This record gives sequence, C-alpha cells and structure tokens, in this order.
Amino acid sequence: MQQSNDSTSTPGEIHSFEELDLSPITLKALQRLGYQAPTPIQSLVIPPALDGQDIIGQARTGTGKTAAFSIPILELLDPLSECRNPQAMILVPTRELAEQVYQEIHRLAYGCKTAITVLAGGKHMRRQMTQLREGTQVVVGTPGRVYDHIQRKTFKTSDLWCVVLDEADRMLDI
Repeated sequence: MQQSNDSTSTPGEIHSFEELDLSPITLKALQRLGYQAPTPIQSLVIPPALDGQDIIGQARTGTGKTAAFSIPILELLDPLSECRNPQAMILVPTRELAEQVYQEIHRLAYGCKTAITVLAGGKHMRRQMTQLREGTQVVVGTPGRVYDHIQRKTFKTSDLWCVVLDEADRMLDI
C-alpha cells in the first residue's frame, strides 16, 4: 500500500500532467480548468493509482486531493455501454462535500461522457434510484444514504473496483 503525505514530500520529477501519461481528453480538461502542473499530492498519488495500487494520502485543504483521486478514476473507468453498475465509490462525511466532489469530478470529466451520481440525504431518493437503474459509473455519497441504497438493493456493488474514503477522519468523528 502506497502512503503519501504532501507535507513532507515534493513533486519529485513530475513537473507536468503530460508526464503522467494521461489521455488527451483528460489533459484537455485539465488545461481548460487552468491546471498547470500537478500538486505534490497529485504527483505522489496519480502514478500508483493508475497502476492499480492501494493508496493512503493525506494533505491539507486546497492541495488538490479531489483531483488526485478523481483523475485516475476517470482514466480507468469502463464506458457506460460496457458496465452499467458503479465502478467507483467515493464516501464523504456530508452532503455538502458530496456535492463539491461531484462538481469537481464533473469538471475534470469535461469532454468525456461520464455518469456520476450523488447519493446523499437531502436529495430525492427516487431520482437517485432512477440514476442507479439507468446506469452510473461513479457514486459520490454519504455513508447513511449509501447504506440505505445497498439495503434497498438499488446500489449494486458487484462491479466496484475503487473505493475512496474522503476525509475519513471526519467520518470517524461523526
């Protein structure tokens, strides 16, 4: 398991997103967003994540953690036409953070048709059930609502290959 902590590491030899061997569509999305070069956490997390390694990463707010785990997910997703069940799940402690993560992944997926569903309280359960039934590649959710969907058998976990615990320390506090 790869462990990364941006407070004690530097980006090393990685000075551009092009060096990470990302797809042209991802590079174009990053350029559109004004991302110039990977942050330290991104330089440390993206390469092993693209290789399928398990990772524990820790970095301060605003250092690009969401992009660090989202970019490899987006790069490795099977098209919705090949797999209609969720392939990646990102658990977050609050519905506000779920919406923020959704927005960032949506921005990073620019130019690539990607189905992302938010499973969080305060959102319409029926709409979530419809989105899951119609097919989604990435689920961003809070533990309570994700558990509810699993119990209802509306969230099928059989094709998940990636689980991200974002702000795991806050989830444990709750």
